[in-house]
Amino acid sequence: MGSSHLSEVIEATRTVLFDFDGPVCDVFAGRPAAEVARHLADALMRYDAALGAKACGVDDPMEILRLSPRGGESALRAIEEELTKAEVTAVKLAGPPIPGAVAALEAAQSSGRKVAIVSNNSTACVRTFLMLHGLRHLVDAVVGRAPFWPDAMKPDPHSLLKAAAQLNTHPHFCTLIGDSVTDVEAAKATGGHSIGFANKPGKDRALGDAGADVVITTMTAVAEALGHPSA
Repeated sequence: MGSSHLSEVIEATRTVLFDFDGPVCDVFAGRPAAEVARHLADALMRYDAALGAKACGVDDPMEILRLSPRGGESALRAIEEELTKAEVTAVKLAGPPIPGAVAALEAAQSSGRKVAIVSNNSTACVRTFLMLHGLRHLVDAVVGRAPFWPDAMKPDPHSLLKAAAQLNTHPHFCTLIGDSVTDVEAAKATGGHSIGFANKPGKDRALGDAGADVVITTMTAVAEALGHPSA
């Protein structure tokens, strides 16, 4: 899909929703996700040995969070709390924002649109990163995952609908920029638009097949479409 189509999507957008891990921050760049997953699996083992053993083969911390309710309420709460602490530590080690992300946030704000971050990461994690890099003023709302409710994570549209409500925008006029199929699915569930960020080889096809309105390979493209003078 070409830049003209990206411009059409932006034109129809009143509120820009940014996924966090991918479009704005590489959350686990400094502390690998697999390392966090191992820590969570060990914690889960204390509540349910069989479930913990199953989690030992999982490299994605979010998937372990999704598993944790099977171990009971105490397991869910423990894993949520451990994951949140790990995420906050991770973003302090993650390095600078994704190239083009700051320009995109600035351009969205300068264009008069509302800006929100909607993430499967914790709100504390997102806010820590924004404060660390002096970006909080560029974001009108932060909607992280709902604590102790992993089923509400994307592809469920919960966080998108919550952000739209907070910013008084009908979901149809919101556009989510995300790097995963679940982001696209969540946006489709709201009736809104989605811009797929193909930040790794092969993602362009997966995001396109999922129904992204347009697929980009750099966040600079978003900044330029929003009228930012430079990346």
